[in-house]
This record gives sequence, C-alpha cells and structure tokens, in this order.
Amino acid sequence: MFRNITIGQYVPGDSAIHKLDPRVKIIITFIFIIAIFFINKFSGYIFAMLYLWLVIRISKIPFSYVLKGLRPVIVILLLTVSLNMFFTPGGTVLYTLGPLKITSAGLKFAVFMGLRLIFLIIGTSLLTLTTSPISLTDGIEHILKPFSKIGVPAHELAMMMTIALRFIPTLIEEAEKIMKAQMARGADFESGNIVNRARGLVPLLVPLFISAFRRADELAIAMESRCYRGGHNRTRMKKLEVHTRDYAALFITGVIVVLIVWNRSWAW
Repeated sequence: MFRNITIGQYVPGDSAIHKLDPRVKIIITFIFIIAIFFINKFSGYIFAMLYLWLVIRISKIPFSYVLKGLRPVIVILLLTVSLNMFFTPGGTVLYTLGPLKITSAGLKFAVFMGLRLIFLIIGTSLLTLTTSPISLTDGIEHILKPFSKIGVPAHELAMMMTIALRFIPTLIEEAEKIMKAQMARGADFESGNIVNRARGLVPLLVPLFISAFRRADELAIAMESRCYRGGHNRTRMKKLEVHTRDYAALFITGVIVVLIVWNRSWAW
C-alpha cells in the first residue's frame, strides 16, 4: 500500500540531472508547473511529455518507478476526472446516469484535467528523486535568502521543508512495519467497503502518529546536543555553483515553455 509512494524519495545517481545545481532544478520545476497551466489544448501536452521523457531518460531513473508514484493518488485522479466529466456542461450528451449526464465537452475537459494532474505529479516528483535532501535544503535556503532582509527565516523554512520531505520515506517504512505487525495479529486492511477499510486504518494511524512524534523529539534532541543554532554563521563544505549544464537545462526548459505558450495560438 505505502511502498508505491515515491514523494520524498531520493534515487542516488551520477547523471547530468543529478549534477544540476539544486537552485536551478527548483526554478525549473516552478517554471514547468506554471507552463503546464498555460496549456489550453491537447497538442500542448506533447511538448510537456517530450520534456519529461527527456528528463527521465537523462536521469536514468526507471520509467516504471516514476509511474509508480501515481498509484497513491489514483483516487484523487479518478475523483477529479469524474467531477469534471459529470459537471461540465456543453457539447453532445453521450451518456445519462440518472440526473447526471456525460457530455462530449465534459469528457474532453475531464481527460484534459487528468493529464494536467499527471504531468504536475511526475514533474514535481522528479525534483526529489534527483536531488538529495541536503542539496534541496541548500537550494531552498539560497532562493529564500533575499527575503531574510524582511524578516523571513530562510534557513529555518528550508530546514523544515526538507525534514518534512525526508520524513516521508521514514514514516512509510514505519507504516509498513506496523501494518505487518497488525496483520500478524489478525487485522484486515484489504476486505470490506471503503468505510470498513477506513476504520481498519485506526490501529495503524495511532501508533504511526506516536512514532512520528517520538522521532521528531529525538531529532530535536540530537540537533540541540550538536549545538544547532540555525543558519547564522554557518559554513558549507560544498558551495553551490552554476555550471554550463545548468544554463543548458534552463535554455531547454525555456524552449519548451515558448513552444507551449506559442501552441496556444495554433489551430490544432
């Protein structure tokens, strides 16, 4: 159940995508997310698909592993598609289910929104899959550093976001252990309807929350015992530098964004 969650996971590698500056990867991810919302026709998704395919191939991450990250959100995908399909008026009525009607415009818009959600999930997951937690922290901190002049705690925010992402795989592993222990004691998480399955998760969620609070407390004690004082006067062994490959990645991303925006005026 939980092993399919890839959010927060990091896949070590030596590819060009892994070597990119984390600041550049964060900026590229935000640019890609914004570009996805500029797509207003199906042909625009062709450029986004080619871009993601190129990134996955260069990063050498198995395509099946990337798609595995969609399984935990399949319910959200189905819900989004269903709501848009039944409640979007216009076009020819294709099917009637009581008071609900599926129209050609609703079906088209539902598929369109489903693809948008899929591309957003894959695009954002590639950031954590190819960036280590330490690099991600440094990248977020450097991006937020200009806002520290107006009182924004850049280092603390970056640390909090990275710890939250880093705890996801840990909690997933912990949930798997608790689930196996509960199943060994006769717990059933698979049979029954949705309500029964939700009730069956209670014996899993309570110890999981207790474990999460315990780990957070242990992490706080460990940081205090090492005299952690935030980002003040902090030094780094590796300084972030922008190289030629980073500019090349920004250029390729810019070309894709231009094509996506230009596609809005195309007839097809």
